[in-house]
Amino acid sequence: MMTETPYILVMEEDDECPELVPIKENTGPTAQIPVTIITGYLGAGKTTLLNYILTEQHNKRIAVILNEFGEGSALEKSLAVSQAGELYEEWLELRNGCLCCSVKDNGLKAIENLMEKKGKFDYILLETTGLADPGAVASMFWVDAELGSDVYLDGIVTVIDAKYGMQHITEEKPDGLINEAARQIALADLTIINKTDLVHEAELGQLRDAVRSINGLAKILETQKSRVDLSKVLDLHSFDTKDGVRLAEKMQLVRTNQPHLDKTMLTITFEVQGSVSEELLNTFIQNLLWEKSFKNKAGLPMIVIRLKGIISLQAKQKKVMLQGVHELYEMDDTTELWADHEPRINRLIFIGRNLDGEILKKEFMSVLSNKHSME
Repeated sequence: MMTETPYILVMEEDDECPELVPIKENTGPTAQIPVTIITGYLGAGKTTLLNYILTEQHNKRIAVILNEFGEGSALEKSLAVSQAGELYEEWLELRNGCLCCSVKDNGLKAIENLMEKKGKFDYILLETTGLADPGAVASMFWVDAELGSDVYLDGIVTVIDAKYGMQHITEEKPDGLINEAARQIALADLTIINKTDLVHEAELGQLRDAVRSINGLAKILETQKSRVDLSKVLDLHSFDTKDGVRLAEKMQLVRTNQPHLDKTMLTITFEVQGSVSEELLNTFIQNLLWEKSFKNKAGLPMIVIRLKGIISLQAKQKKVMLQGVHELYEMDDTTELWADHEPRINRLIFIGRNLDGEILKKEFMSVLSNKHSME
């Protein structure tokens, strides 16, 4: 079987629209294109993972948007991505060196330019800077109306350095600032603990527990030199209703975690039976995500970084999938119906800072108890 050749997108610092550099011509059928965001702290192995994906026998035609932060990074990255020789031409870093700023400027034009070449590739990998908030980047692909018909956000993959991961997670930040490494883990649909050959099993187990305490929903893969089973990295469907049934199954296995090391960042989950009006549910979510009006017992505002749930809405026979990233959220019907005698159980997972499960559950139950006021 002939293997399709990947592509690399070179992005320049001027206002010109960057070009996709194809290695082979392909005029296959067009379709909505998935975007996977690859993030992780500096040196975790993101570039190694990208190189592996680009050169592995996967029969996908992949376009890659690369970015890194810091002086000399363009040179270092050009050396890294040019290892395969004929697969690459040139790498130039984005203006400002920060994707979450630049992508809404010339970067947005770059994505639109990619869309004009539909049929020549079928996957976009986007690497964020090691210090970036992947949620800011994810929001553009998830909700942008102009791009919605062409691309969809498939998932967020966070690469973690097995040797230095604990150091990154436990690094103390000034009051009010979120630890970048912990936030990247909190936002992940999949975490890849890389360089496992450099640590003992006890250290690896400690890091594994820390990752689970921050994000109890994300799957954990462990690897060396970023070599992973690509079927577990691509086509995650973490942001569409195809994930609805799988999400319900996964959520039953997730339990509220005790804070591990970063005591402010953890996963909260609970189940409540009943149906809720869409209007009252919107009020609950907006008070939580937008107004930050829910506070824990210490009086600190709860900050939700990632939200997922299966909800029973009044007058709806289909199960509804709820999910949010930072202040953005959406509700979509799944393909699964509530059975006639099935208890309508709402399952919710919150990942973030200063969360209090008892208070969150009490607030949600008050929404259910007020449902009749909307009828």
